[in-house]
Amino acid sequence: MTSFRLFLLGLCLLLPTPAMGKMPPVAAKLQTTYSDLTAMRATFSQTLRHKESGAQESRTGTLLFQKPLLMRWETGEPSPELLIVTSDEIWNVFPDEEIAYKYSLDLARDARSVIRVITGQSRLEEDFDVAEEGREDGLITLRLYPKEPVQSLVEAVFWVDPLSGLIRRLRIYDFYGNENEVLFTRQETDVRLSRDAFLYTPARGIVVEDRSNADSVMQKPLLQ
Repeated sequence: MTSFRLFLLGLCLLLPTPAMGKMPPVAAKLQTTYSDLTAMRATFSQTLRHKESGAQESRTGTLLFQKPLLMRWETGEPSPELLIVTSDEIWNVFPDEEIAYKYSLDLARDARSVIRVITGQSRLEEDFDVAEEGREDGLITLRLYPKEPVQSLVEAVFWVDPLSGLIRRLRIYDFYGNENEVLFTRQETDVRLSRDAFLYTPARGIVVEDRSNADSVMQKPLLQ
């Protein structure tokens, strides 16, 4: 199946979010939690489902995030991938293909990016219509529809811990009905992380494709 490689923007909720009265209470809790968060270390399992072919791919990985906008997303077999948002650029690396794509940091600032959604960065009351849909396994379910849909994101579902306000599981739908589901198996917040984790230098033998100019587009959606 085509591997969706989508996960592009940071985990920061840089500004306090006003006018949260219209949102479900758990959505307001989520906003406050991620606004106050300074760093996170997490492990996850990811399942990618291709609607047309019915194919499915599963993988596991780790996520590191540090405000204001540093991120390291790394998955293992069967499709190893490394995504690093540094202070200067974005790197998307595919070791098996011996290729690394370099992108402008501007791609990590779009409020509609899946990275912002997956990491709870979007300002929900501004970017989405949000509805609460009850409880499942002790978590509160939120369904989100972006007010300005993009090809990589037309609908999302969050499963939120009502006590911590953390997103424990999420599912993203793209325009074609493909699904990107992430289950966080462990989350540690406000941890101390090395700045070296958010640096990248291409290893010997890695071919670099520089797509950092203003007219470049993603090879494929990040984090899919």
